[in-house]
Amino acid sequence: MDSPESASLDIDYRLAFDLAPVGMVLSRNRTMVDCNQRVCEMFGVGREHLIGQSVQLLYPSADEYERTGQRIAPILNANGVYADDRVMKRVGGRLQGETFWCHVTGRALNREAPHEAGIWTFEDLSARKPVKAELTAREREVAAHLMAGLTSKEIGRALGISHRTVEIYRVKLMRKYQAGSAADLVHRLLRG
Repeated sequence: MDSPESASLDIDYRLAFDLAPVGMVLSRNRTMVDCNQRVCEMFGVGREHLIGQSVQLLYPSADEYERTGQRIAPILNANGVYADDRVMKRVGGRLQGETFWCHVTGRALNREAPHEAGIWTFEDLSARKPVKAELTAREREVAAHLMAGLTSKEIGRALGISHRTVEIYRVKLMRKYQAGSAADLVHRLLRG
């Protein structure tokens, strides 16, 4: 007979996955092999439209998809996990094509081949951090790192560009957000 402790440990893991309060995707070679209901709600499409599709579908551009994949691979190799805030794109529904800030966290199941298989979570940040200005892919990347508190040199290293190039993008962001200083820019980015 089962003890009360073991009976309480009987968990339906499929149901837990499907009903998790954050979006979850299982991937293999950057292709979605499973996802939960929250991901479908967040991106505005049913599971049948996501399963078997490249994760590129969720990015604002193919360029951002490629650069993100290149940037995260060494970190996944070293740590097995990766997290950042990035702009993603809604696939369908009434908000189709809308870009939004999303916190993405992932774990590689094999550090030696980080894109081979992984589990990723997605948290929609649009309620507290809307995308207001039209930004280029690189501006979005620089903005995400600025909001994380990185310096121009640290951003340059993370993106594989010079710190002077980061400064150029920072100035462009300041103009777009009508910010008077770097601190004002970060404040405006954080509040949308």
